[in-house]
Amino acid sequence: MTKIALVDDHTLFRNGLKGLLLANPQYDVVGEYSDGSQLIAALPTLDVDVVLMDVSMPNMDGKTATTLALNQRPELKIIALTMFGEQQYAQQMVAAGVVGFIHKDSDIQTVFDAIDAVVGGERYLPDYCVGEAQSVGPDALTDREIAVLTSICQGLSTPQIAEKLNISKRTVDAHRARILEKTGCNNTASLVVYAVTKLNILS
Repeated sequence: MTKIALVDDHTLFRNGLKGLLLANPQYDVVGEYSDGSQLIAALPTLDVDVVLMDVSMPNMDGKTATTLALNQRPELKIIALTMFGEQQYAQQMVAAGVVGFIHKDSDIQTVFDAIDAVVGGERYLPDYCVGEAQSVGPDALTDREIAVLTSICQGLSTPQIAEKLNISKRTVDAHRARILEKTGCNNTASLVVYAVTKLNILS
């Protein structure tokens, strides 16, 4: 069963989506939050696989919440929800680390498809988002991701990086996977080239 958290400031929308998700035996809604700060506060003890994240919220918006959430839990799968159709919102959320992007006027099957896709390791993004994800600049990487990337460029192994940054090997692997996804790189060699050309690491 896929465990899902809902982050949206509109109570009626959140309750309606929760009801539709719970009607499907494949999903369980384990948390509901009206803004990003509430999710961040709950995240250390929250057992969740997928977060459905509203883009526009008071107190803490979806972009900021996504960045902070993935700093804590890089393995999280975050799908952005928005009423806006403009390309810029999709690109901003992709740069923050979301792996899915759907409009709130989508039918529930689209939501199911997006959840299943990201749980399966795929992305669920409009075509114009994919190109953006493969050409992100250094500002799209979090401080922890930059630290991991720097360590990779220094030739450190996963256990060595874990010890250096005081994180688990699994977390290192999750950060590396997210760095590859954000940068569009396919292997360590291409990551090093990216680090040198975009971040001036080792130069």
